[in-house]
Amino acid sequence: MILSKSDLGALLNARHGSPHSVLGMHACTYRRSAGLVVRAFLRDTASCEVVLTGESPPAVFPMKSLAPEGLFEAFIPKHPEVCAYELRATSADGRVRQFRDPYCFLPTLGEQDVFLFNEGNEHRIYDKLGAHLRDLGGTKGVAFAVWAPAAARVSLIGELNGWDGRYHPMRSIGASGIWELFIPSLESGALYKFEIRDARGNIRIKSDPYGARFEGPPGNAAIVCDTTGFTWNDGAWIERRRSMAGSLDQPVSIYEVHLGSWRRKPEEGNRPLTYREIAPLLADYVTEMGFTHIEVMPLAEHPFDGSWGYQVTGFYAPTHRFGAPEDFAWFVDHLHQRGIGVIMDWVPAHFPRDAFALAEFDGTHLYEHADPRQGAHMDWGTLIFNYGRNEVRCFLVANALSWFERYHVDGLRVDAVASMLYLDYSRGDGEWVPNRYGGRENLEAIDFLRRVNDLVHFYNPGGLMIAEESTSFAGVTRATAEGGLGFDYKWNMGWMHDSLRYFSKEPIYRRFHQNDLTFGMLYQYAERFVSVFSHDEVVHGKASMLYKMGCWHIPDKAANLRSLYAHMWAYPGKKLLFMGGEFGQAQEWNHNASLDWHLCQYMDHEGVRRLVADLNRLYTSEPVLGANDFNPHGFRWINCVDADANVIVYLRTDASETALFAVVGHFGGASRTYRVGLPRRGWWREVINSNSEYYGGTGLGNDGGRETSDVAHDGYTQSVELTLPPFTTLIFKWTAPA
Repeated sequence: MILSKSDLGALLNARHGSPHSVLGMHACTYRRSAGLVVRAFLRDTASCEVVLTGESPPAVFPMKSLAPEGLFEAFIPKHPEVCAYELRATSADGRVRQFRDPYCFLPTLGEQDVFLFNEGNEHRIYDKLGAHLRDLGGTKGVAFAVWAPAAARVSLIGELNGWDGRYHPMRSIGASGIWELFIPSLESGALYKFEIRDARGNIRIKSDPYGARFEGPPGNAAIVCDTTGFTWNDGAWIERRRSMAGSLDQPVSIYEVHLGSWRRKPEEGNRPLTYREIAPLLADYVTEMGFTHIEVMPLAEHPFDGSWGYQVTGFYAPTHRFGAPEDFAWFVDHLHQRGIGVIMDWVPAHFPRDAFALAEFDGTHLYEHADPRQGAHMDWGTLIFNYGRNEVRCFLVANALSWFERYHVDGLRVDAVASMLYLDYSRGDGEWVPNRYGGRENLEAIDFLRRVNDLVHFYNPGGLMIAEESTSFAGVTRATAEGGLGFDYKWNMGWMHDSLRYFSKEPIYRRFHQNDLTFGMLYQYAERFVSVFSHDEVVHGKASMLYKMGCWHIPDKAANLRSLYAHMWAYPGKKLLFMGGEFGQAQEWNHNASLDWHLCQYMDHEGVRRLVADLNRLYTSEPVLGANDFNPHGFRWINCVDADANVIVYLRTDASETALFAVVGHFGGASRTYRVGLPRRGWWREVINSNSEYYGGTGLGNDGGRETSDVAHDGYTQSVELTLPPFTTLIFKWTAPA
């Protein structure tokens, strides 16, 4: 035996941190004879031979068994230089296989790859780390690489070796912290994990942080997957998106969807639809409803259905629940061909503590902060990324880019931005660490957000970045060059809370809450806002949108909801509505069941749905509404002070005031006659009456419109006298006088 006893023991006990130095082929002097030594550690192998494939005919050398576990060694004299070879292994039952040795290949990562990763600037590190199909000099296989700088040893485990960490230990690439190994002849579909021996000798079985596909719980193994094989047919959509880069004030109306509960298959055990099943149905419905985009709740892999996708363990993998990665690509491609944009929820704020995932990945706090005052999320029981670590920042930036580039998504809605911005978020005194200036802002997270927004826009012109940010942090949608965070849009959480607080009151008390309807205009143009009623508002006992309305009877609740939606679509800001809200679902959202589509047979629900479709058509067809959301000259209060009448009146216009819309919201419980001042003489056509019989209302309204009269009111020389039904929003469009 040429192998030293210490190396032998390290290999057999899975403790060897430098396997390529002893396994494979090496120049060697044995008993004063120069030659080559070849070693192989093979599972389920009774005997093995070395075949020198570069010779004709190939020379064959038997290998000596060094241990019954499958460790073999052969000395080949008179061959001073390393040459091409293969191994021919025979199992105990006589099966023979010949293959290239994984330990004969050079590293699959170059110095530049490693340098940029450690520097935090390898923007497509997902093409380097993880598992990738490679062709190395005519030998096809899979290259594996993982970052685990504090590990004493890392092994690839999987079906190929019976999940035994002794047989495929990986090579450490210097001080980079990366471990890699190329396995020839391995193909897509192979299951694998990484077995890590940490510095204290403990064994950790970890899934691949860069895994592109995963099996479901409880296995949670990564699956070798080719993400480059899908043939896309959305070139026209992508080119149109590129041409719209920078044109942010365009109609954007988003339908927020949880794929697992939008529709289900009751005849098949109430199972969720697959990516390929749901795409045509969803495209038909979204087209019918007039939404411009869908926003899917997080589809990155997650082990627990009840987290709704917000506790991610596979950041680079579409969840297995609805199909394979190519099925998700087909889903996006189909929606694009139907003219519908796809935005995905993205969760870089935190990750769960599951033992198989990122937490204490190599025995140290690798992805998270070690100090729980910085690294533990108090509300959700999760861990917070260390945004100041180059490799962690690289992981997250590349992850954002991967969804755009691998799967062609059109935007990311970034979850829980507020928790990233503030070091004291949801923490008491002594539970947080100030920044280097003594402040509460998380400077490293702020830098990360700026970087990821800039890179998404640089590599994917027209791609959208949307912040779910609930505080008054300044400049969320301001360009990074101007000191902002660089987001395109920000959810308007303040408007949402104020509006729901108002509409939750019984009508008799609303006069005391007029400020809830008007306060938002004080900051409306500080950011580029999206007006939202999201999934967060219809769970955990908050009641459905319908049951939030402050009336006792369902018809009145439906009328209130219609008036709220008409006000929302007329008010400045892009739009987002969570599924089920568009037809006034009665129950709170249940992620384990389909929406209550049967309710659409009743006008109290179908009428709401019809109204939302008409509002979308009006919003997307009228530039005054769809292309002036961020124009402060495009909004003007006509009357916002008549709290006793529960009335607000405002004007929407373009910069030149060539087109005008007057919006009248009447949220009291009795009809009234009401005079409204208007800035221009002529016919004001009633384009939306949320009390229309078509929407399930009584039909009371203004006979299609009103002609102005020379009666001064509200500061204008012209006015109209309107009939205001209860719980109704009316939208009028000015038409030039005859």
